[in-house]
Amino acid sequence: KTSKTSVMVKLFLLDFFQVLSGCAIIVRGQPRGGPPPERQINLSNVRAGALARRATQNQPETKDTPDEPWAFQAREFLRKKMIGKEVCFTVEIKTQQGREYGMVYLGKDSSGENIAESLVAEGLATVRREGIRGTNPEQARLCDLEDQAKAAKKGIWSEGGGAHTIRDLKYSIENPRNFVDSLHQKPVNGETPEPFAAEAKFFTESRLLQRDVQIILESCPNQVILGTILHPNGNITELLLKEGFARCVDWSMAVYTQGAEKLRAAERSAKERKVRIWKDYVAPTANLDQKDRQFVAKVMQVVNADAIVVKLNSGEYKTIHLSSIRPPRIEGENKDKDKRFRPLYDIPYMFEAREFLRKKLIGKKVNVTVDYIRAATTAAETGPVPAFPERTCATVTIGGINIAEALVSKGLATVIRYRQDDDQRSSHYDELLAAEARAIKNGKGLHSKKEVPIHRVADISGETQKAKQFLPFLQRAGRSEAVVEYVFSGSRLKLYMPKETCLITFLLAGIECPRGSRNIPGGVPEPFSEEATLFTKELVLQREVEVEVESMDKAGNFIGWLHIEGVNLSVALVENSLSKVHFTAERSAYYKTLQSAEEVARQRKDKIWANYEEKPTEEVAQVSEEKERVANYRPVYVTEITDGLHFYTQDVETGAQLENLMETMRAEIAAQPPVEGSFTPHRGDYCIAKFADGEWYRARVEKVESPAKVHVFYIDYGNREMVSSVRLAALPPAFSTRNLPPQAIEYTFAFIQVPQDEDARADAVDCVVRDIQNTQCLLNVEYGGATCPHVTLLFSDSKDDVGQGLVKEGLVMVDVRKEKHLQKMVTEYLNSQESAKSARLNIWRYGDFRADDADEFGYRR
Repeated sequence: KTSKTSVMVKLFLLDFFQVLSGCAIIVRGQPRGGPPPERQINLSNVRAGALARRATQNQPETKDTPDEPWAFQAREFLRKKMIGKEVCFTVEIKTQQGREYGMVYLGKDSSGENIAESLVAEGLATVRREGIRGTNPEQARLCDLEDQAKAAKKGIWSEGGGAHTIRDLKYSIENPRNFVDSLHQKPVNGETPEPFAAEAKFFTESRLLQRDVQIILESCPNQVILGTILHPNGNITELLLKEGFARCVDWSMAVYTQGAEKLRAAERSAKERKVRIWKDYVAPTANLDQKDRQFVAKVMQVVNADAIVVKLNSGEYKTIHLSSIRPPRIEGENKDKDKRFRPLYDIPYMFEAREFLRKKLIGKKVNVTVDYIRAATTAAETGPVPAFPERTCATVTIGGINIAEALVSKGLATVIRYRQDDDQRSSHYDELLAAEARAIKNGKGLHSKKEVPIHRVADISGETQKAKQFLPFLQRAGRSEAVVEYVFSGSRLKLYMPKETCLITFLLAGIECPRGSRNIPGGVPEPFSEEATLFTKELVLQREVEVEVESMDKAGNFIGWLHIEGVNLSVALVENSLSKVHFTAERSAYYKTLQSAEEVARQRKDKIWANYEEKPTEEVAQVSEEKERVANYRPVYVTEITDGLHFYTQDVETGAQLENLMETMRAEIAAQPPVEGSFTPHRGDYCIAKFADGEWYRARVEKVESPAKVHVFYIDYGNREMVSSVRLAALPPAFSTRNLPPQAIEYTFAFIQVPQDEDARADAVDCVVRDIQNTQCLLNVEYGGATCPHVTLLFSDSKDDVGQGLVKEGLVMVDVRKEKHLQKMVTEYLNSQESAKSARLNIWRYGDFRADDADEFGYRR
């Protein structure tokens, strides 16, 4: 029979051992009358070594049993930690024989230190893993702690087996007289009083014994009366604290009504003067200069529900953690393993906590008072758990409001409980506890009994099909509200759309920003890419903005304009010499503004324009007049056609190099086959993949859904495939992209507008696949594009224009370009289009639909 009850007790020294072993204790309650009841509690799910036993008297067949390794150390660990302390225990199982198993916690409730966890963490007990249920977070936590103790080689997991921990016990003394003489009048360790205990007792007796005093009764937890004694000369509690005879106790401070701050101030005075129990005290911020203890800074980012990034007056960025609070979290293994876990949206109240801080703090100046520096944890201390860097923990206020207290009072964070001797805590710890008590009483946030809020946020970043469905809606919406969640670079951001409850990747239109290392082969960033990223972060990160979506690229990223408080971010980057105007801006309403901003930036010769030299006006005019279309066709081999009528080609000139590389690589793989499953794919990794034909090809990982669903792109051929990770292996260094760059280059047709109607587009794609896939053609680059160059293709035998042929067949429309040197080509394409319209071919079979019904038919001019 299983029952679960919580009982509050206080341990007393009994006639027999109070702590029976490393995992069994006897507790004595506090009765209202009669002898105090006693109960033996055995710790659930753990086992400590058995202590030595003396052979039963008058039974010769029994023998003395020695300690098991580390058994005595486990018992001593508990004895020193628990004797005389108030504990709470939870009874989980009671056997038919009356044995009780449960969890024991230091303090008045289960938020205190878990004794079983402490034993296991110190390597003094093992976890009973048989019969563990995966849904029990307490057992899972014990298993994690045991693994960490093993990794750190603590206690029973240390090398040597623990033979040195076994006591050499003697149950009789051969010569008692000699034993007494050897220790005559020498102090033998017994119960040792805490330092200054006698002085503290005398201090209190000399002031209160047989004096007239007043008593204020405060509370009565567990039949223990708590109160305050007022002497005519003052409060004895404050005096004890001020003279260094006592320390503040968190659990009783919570019920103290005479001004907790006075007690904290008295304790602080004793610490500063280093008197008595504080003689070796070192303040948590003792090593900091005054300017580093208190300062004013601007909040740039909310990292988590308990951490922010601020910008100091020096321009330096610093991460600040709010002291003594813990953000919302999921207890145990409650994460949905069938989907990607996103803490901000999947942990209850995490989003509300982040939004509270974001709306309250972003872009505002705050007062920071450093309370303590939490030292970094190394891998040796944490075992398999990741190490954490040093943390600066502080009280942050704005307009006189303590942000941590405000979070806790709304039920959006909880207060950390500390050991009594742990001074690394908030300087306003009592106010935090009081705020939490109010939140619990009022059922706010995490303490509410209502259903937790659920945030179903769709992340369509990189989801091309979802993005295509969403694009028309955003285009029609005009300006839409958004919150900038992340800044990848100066012109690439991740946005949260609150009305649509989705996340999108957004590219700034009309500009060409310096690229960072992640977007450039070899990983060398372009000049001023970091400055552009920092500029965008400072201006828009976690701010509320407005966006105008114009289009999207092949990867499902939306392209458009972003505005914040009347500022166009594209224009701002150009004005600050951190970006250039891209030719795609010509057809936008912001083109003139961008041009003017770029002209001013060029004149300043700042940043990206530092080495700019303006050419003479007459020379520019002459070049403009003489500029003509350059036709420099080169032979290529078309390897892949996409659904959007983009295509991939290989240069015929480098074809022999690719063939040699593939032949050599496959020979090496055949000689030393890769170990199946040894490669763990990550997005962006180069690797080799086994195609359906059984051969290995160079590839790049584009997305990892699961080990069985890995999306790869074959970098030399342009096709994509979803494969299992067992069909992937590491790319041998001799065949890396440094030795031979990816051979598949992406292009799209110049002067062509692809139909948006799926059936019409499919007809055009089928025609192109039939005519040019896996054939040799001639290619000429006509102009650039947002995602790839726009080119014209000629059949290698007839020299006919492939794109113009699509126009003649009425399969596509003409994209009218305005560049003067391209007008001859545009005119030829338009003449072909008129011919197709007159013959009512394919998309023109119902006439020119573009005038009135373009939207209905799925076309845009």
